[in-house]
Amino acid sequence: MDNPKRMELQSADGAQLNLDALYQIAPSCFTEVAAPGTGGVKRVINFDVLRQLLGDNAVEDAPEAYEFNWVGKQAARAEVLKPIKKTLRPVKEDSVDWDNTQNLYIEGDNLEVLKLLQKSYLGKVKMIYIDPPYNTGNDFVYHDDFAMSADEYAEASGAVDELGNKYIKNMDSNGRFHSDWCSMMYSRLMVARTLLSEDGVIFISIDDKEVGNLRKICDDIFGEHNFVSNIIWQKKFSRSNDATYFSSMHDHILCYCNNNIKIDEKGWNIGLLPRGEEIPNGYSNPDNDPRGPWTSTIMSAKSGSQSLLYEITTPSGRIVVPPSGRYWSCSRDTFNKWKAENRIWFGINGDSAPRKKTFLSEVQDGLRPNSILFQNEVGNNQEGKQEVKALFNGVGVFDGPKPVRLLYTLLTIGNLSKGDIVLDFFSGSSSTAHAAMKLNAEDGGNRKFIMVQIPEETPEDSEARKAGYKTIPEVAKERIRRAGKKIKEESPLTTADLDTGFRVFRLDEGNYEDVKRSPKEFKQDQLDLFLNNIKADRNDLDLLFGCMLDWGVQLSLPMTQEEVDGKTIYTVNDGDLVACFAENVSEEVVKAMAEKMPLRVIFRDSCFAQDADKINIYETFKQKLDWSDQEVVKNIRVI
Repeated sequence: MDNPKRMELQSADGAQLNLDALYQIAPSCFTEVAAPGTGGVKRVINFDVLRQLLGDNAVEDAPEAYEFNWVGKQAARAEVLKPIKKTLRPVKEDSVDWDNTQNLYIEGDNLEVLKLLQKSYLGKVKMIYIDPPYNTGNDFVYHDDFAMSADEYAEASGAVDELGNKYIKNMDSNGRFHSDWCSMMYSRLMVARTLLSEDGVIFISIDDKEVGNLRKICDDIFGEHNFVSNIIWQKKFSRSNDATYFSSMHDHILCYCNNNIKIDEKGWNIGLLPRGEEIPNGYSNPDNDPRGPWTSTIMSAKSGSQSLLYEITTPSGRIVVPPSGRYWSCSRDTFNKWKAENRIWFGINGDSAPRKKTFLSEVQDGLRPNSILFQNEVGNNQEGKQEVKALFNGVGVFDGPKPVRLLYTLLTIGNLSKGDIVLDFFSGSSSTAHAAMKLNAEDGGNRKFIMVQIPEETPEDSEARKAGYKTIPEVAKERIRRAGKKIKEESPLTTADLDTGFRVFRLDEGNYEDVKRSPKEFKQDQLDLFLNNIKADRNDLDLLFGCMLDWGVQLSLPMTQEEVDGKTIYTVNDGDLVACFAENVSEEVVKAMAEKMPLRVIFRDSCFAQDADKINIYETFKQKLDWSDQEVVKNIRVI
């Protein structure tokens, strides 16, 4: 039997994800070739077969083709496919309610974070909302190199992150002003789509400058058929009379679903807004019907049979027939039934052609959202700013936060079930997290949020810096803490179990010391090179969560730990994963781990005093869990 296999400890390979997806729909275009350096084989695409399957629908080097292109698009697409050897390190001391919360706050470049989340959250996110940089000239600071030369990169202005990487500030003097922004958005949205569930939806805030480019990017990534709406949000309530031309009163919110319900029944269904006391336009009750407000519809149709050409006598005595070339939309018997039920309206004077009454109480329980969101309904920029100031005792620690009412409305429209995940990977002040907690407090839900924010420093002269907050994540985490506390204080009887906590993670280099090759590139007899090569500053939790990312286990799952024979055993979600990273693990520890009936097991390679011990664990798990040899090899890993 083979020795335990090693964890890969890197993000998902984007190219492999694409290959796996293609294999599901076109397995016949795949073949096997020798894998260089391994002696094995690998699965690859036979393009000749693929072209045959596509028929006349494949094209190469067409002289004319409809597509959206820019300098750097190919590099951005290639960047998406590259796996990274980084990790997310837990920061327990900065978290809130670590043991019980299902929410996440992640600090780091969002492209790299999204890649790391792919294995654990592939197809698991119901809604994404992002408020990305609007490309005003200096407002995004991501260290993508967009395939620039070393000299070009060195010239890029901006801050330096904790790893020594230079960020890029996209100045409007840059000749690739729009291209760089498009590349930045394209790569992130490509990865983000893989996280959306089959019935998922994404909302993206943007202004006039890049809305045209962003829509073309989204058409490319999500498919033009999955475009839902360009929502207009009224962000201001007062006119700017010093504007050069028009006073800008709105932003755009592009909405795309992952699968259109018109094409795929498993696609996204829009959420309805609460009706409240408002009577929608078109509904009234002129005849004081006890069933309440109603609207009416004409009763003629374009087509029908001779039986639908009958006379109707109005209460005034007038005889009416369908308009020329049309038919009544129901039979005479059905008409008489509706008339008896007072569902036919002949006008105030009883002299008009009949119309069928439809009562508000009988239609869908909620309102279809409008494509214009007015500030009196969902809030404005000023409201968002005042909300944050109120939480921070009147100090304006954040400029331009979105109002909670706006995000609350989008969460409602997103139609999240009570346990669904919302992701915001340009999270800023974390209005999305605030809105999710507020919605959960009102309907008893447990929607989970994942906030991702690059650790950009606050400006030296900002109110946030004066208040002691050095980075945007510091402000945002404190905002979530205070918002959660406020929500609970306002409704103590109904929010006792409300999840207002979050686990904090920070993006960092991988847990292994830097090596030229990854573990999977070495033969089994060479793996001694990797013994004890875990970085000295890494603890058990670092290793555990690194393995969870690699094995596709969600970071929010509950976990416990216990001591057996002086060694710590970690159990994730009551046995989804069991791990021990101690040295010289005894037989008692292995048995205790097996008794938890785990689905997956992880050890540190140096756990075992002898190589034979690595094989002995197989027998323990086989006997305890009735695993086959294949299951043992599949379910046990070492790092």
